[in-house]
Amino acid sequence: MRRVTIFGSTGSIGESTVDLVSRAGDVQVVALTGGRNVTRLAEQARALNAELAVTAHDDCYDALKSALAGSGIGVAAGPHALAEAAVRPADWVMSAIVGAAGLVPGFRALEQGATLALANKESLVTAGPLLLAEAKRHGATILPVDSEHSAVFQALAGENIDTVERVIITASGGPFRSWDAEKLKHATPAQAVAHPNWDMGQRISIDSASLFNKALELIETREFFGIEPERIEVLVHPQSIVHALVGFIDGGILAHIGPADMRHAIGYALNWPERRALPVERLDLAKIATLEFQAPDDRRFPALRLAREVMAIGGLAGAAFNAAKEVALDAFIAHALSFPAMAEVVEETLARLSRDRGLTLAPDSLVNVLEMDHLARRRAEEVIRERQ
Repeated sequence: MRRVTIFGSTGSIGESTVDLVSRAGDVQVVALTGGRNVTRLAEQARALNAELAVTAHDDCYDALKSALAGSGIGVAAGPHALAEAAVRPADWVMSAIVGAAGLVPGFRALEQGATLALANKESLVTAGPLLLAEAKRHGATILPVDSEHSAVFQALAGENIDTVERVIITASGGPFRSWDAEKLKHATPAQAVAHPNWDMGQRISIDSASLFNKALELIETREFFGIEPERIEVLVHPQSIVHALVGFIDGGILAHIGPADMRHAIGYALNWPERRALPVERLDLAKIATLEFQAPDDRRFPALRLAREVMAIGGLAGAAFNAAKEVALDAFIAHALSFPAMAEVVEETLARLSRDRGLTLAPDSLVNVLEMDHLARRRAEEVIRERQ
């Protein structure tokens, strides 16, 4: 019987994980964590007979406790409770909390030697070397859950990383793929959330529309696989069928093709190193008929250019980049920034921090990563205020 914990169980990745875990017959759920949707969190905890349910928000404790009254399921709330849930013995942990909030629980889970299924890309973007070193120190395993990185991981199975010439990750292009620069100035959060292929949460959907999600994945690819930035490419692929391609020194390319369903990548990580049947669509390639690929437009979508600049800087630039992006995203959702202004705020924040000469410091501890995260958020907020 495997013991499983799911961080961020009420989000889109979490819901897909809950679906797969509920179908498995060899799993005991240790803990589920969520945000303010305590009704759904309680439903999941009851359905999976979890030992513990945790909300990240202290003010939601009473509501969660009431929803689970009489169930025998433990209840806790707040950031400290998340960290404590992570140190409960578990064999497999899904890290699906969005943003820098997922950092601490992921690190704590690795301390227990667990297999960490990593959907929280920010962990690698902000503290990649630290995270990988922590896994090695405790004999833990990190498995990628982003569809692109799961695809690369699968394409590399049995291959020598030294024979890899390039890695290509794909982007759907989102709902604004064909919008011109002038029209993008008037894009709304509601329009940005309307992803053409994937059913995702609000924040990741908007990140996908701006290509900031792909920018984070560029950095994540470098950190996880140790591939030099100049050998990582991005192609816009509107069908979202080819998730990634790996090119080798003999000119051959292996492509991972699958449906736009996160349960594939999650299920691969859940069952690794085996493969088991999954309840996902089987592709009809004759019906699909055509697969398109295009170069991304860095002028309309500058996030990819910024990610490459961040990789060139190194140090704590990834932590600053992610923090500034999260603040800019919040402002766009609140209608305080235009869609193109998100990238402008991130770029200006990085420029100010670069002048402070703090970006190149090595991420030698989780403490200084979080310090840079807080500093970058303050700088980004300053930039936004000055624009208003």
